[in-house]
Amino acid sequence: MSNLALQIRLARQEDAANVARVYIESWHDTYPGVLPNSLLRAMTLKGQTARWRAAICSQGREMVLVAESSRYGIVGMTSMGPARDNGLGFDGEIYTLYVDPSFYGRGAGRSLLKGAFSTLRKGGMSSCVIWAHARNHARFFYEAMGGRLIAERTAKLMGETVPEAAFGWRTLALAERSPVR
Repeated sequence: MSNLALQIRLARQEDAANVARVYIESWHDTYPGVLPNSLLRAMTLKGQTARWRAAICSQGREMVLVAESSRYGIVGMTSMGPARDNGLGFDGEIYTLYVDPSFYGRGAGRSLLKGAFSTLRKGGMSSCVIWAHARNHARFFYEAMGGRLIAERTAKLMGETVPEAAFGWRTLALAERSPVR
């Protein structure tokens, strides 16, 4: 599959339902068998649209970007801001990065990561961390983009204990590694 022609831009209020759709579809694709089905079923389009509309409207501490294709509309989203855990030595954090499962492997994740790094730089930050569920396959994407495993922890997610892994970039630049052949 070829890469999509994408525009990475700040999310607008009218994007909230599509951001929520991408978020939910990504969770439903990534986490069956990893997170309890009750947690996945509890995610509603109405609830997530309200959550993302609030984040988009504030665009303060948390900034939200979308990956938009002229043909397919919004195919990915990311949110970022200051690091929430200052003890790791990174000043920026990508809080979320999700791509519509129908568009995996077509460059949206890479484009969103580059856009997030650019947004963090504009905000005066110079490094970045991403926390991911330890069993999320995105960890391999983060490693391929130059992220280094820097920490592990357990966290509570809607009352459930989940293992998490942190990937860090000391500079806000991708260091894409070639696949092993």
